[in-house]
Amino acid sequence: MNASSKVAIVTGAARPDGIGWATALALADDGFSVIVTGSTEGEVRGAPAHDWISARHLDVRDDASINALFKGVERIDALVACAGAARGESEFTPEGFADVLNVNLTGTMRCCIAARPRLTSTGGAIVTVGSMYSLFGSAAVPAYSASKGGVVQLTKSLAVAWGPQVRVNCVLPGWIRTSMGKRSVDGTGAEAILARTPAARFGAPDDLAQVIRFLCSQQSRFVTGAVIPVDGGYHCSG
Repeated sequence: MNASSKVAIVTGAARPDGIGWATALALADDGFSVIVTGSTEGEVRGAPAHDWISARHLDVRDDASINALFKGVERIDALVACAGAARGESEFTPEGFADVLNVNLTGTMRCCIAARPRLTSTGGAIVTVGSMYSLFGSAAVPAYSASKGGVVQLTKSLAVAWGPQVRVNCVLPGWIRTSMGKRSVDGTGAEAILARTPAARFGAPDDLAQVIRFLCSQQSRFVTGAVIPVDGGYHCSG
């Protein structure tokens, strides 16, 4: 365990090219011992070795899997609910739609509920992860968009319900260079995205990680219920 004994859980963070792993690195630099989770054993085995980061299996759709992880952690100072899924065309079926909501929205709620007792004891923080599609509709991924819109309202609701013991905030990633965002940043629409982005570049995972790091720290002790776009200004440029 890291010297300070602060503990963070970052779900969906075992892949080394993602926002979750960058967040785990930032929190480890900030003195946390970090547990990252992967939805498959392959993801867990593929997590890079790090002195202050350990990888565990977690299926956020499964109560038993969540209980096994969270009940085995004696202290939690921060939860970053980063696990997410998009299913493309299958989101236009009731089954596909329900599955995406189960991961992105209900899965986030399950993890928040499971972490709450430990977070209450430490006066800890939750950071949820929305999307630009929390603000806009999508012709391609309606379930992803609906679930990420729900994450924003869940964040605000939990901030009201659980304050002052637990702070709950949300970040909205813009167009970030990850495996999940590859189609957007390398595809035919990339030029249009950059033209609308005042920062004139795509984001890096660490751009998100540093904001999440702040929201998990005592520097943000009077911040709760906030929804923060981390998008280079894309959301405010029409």
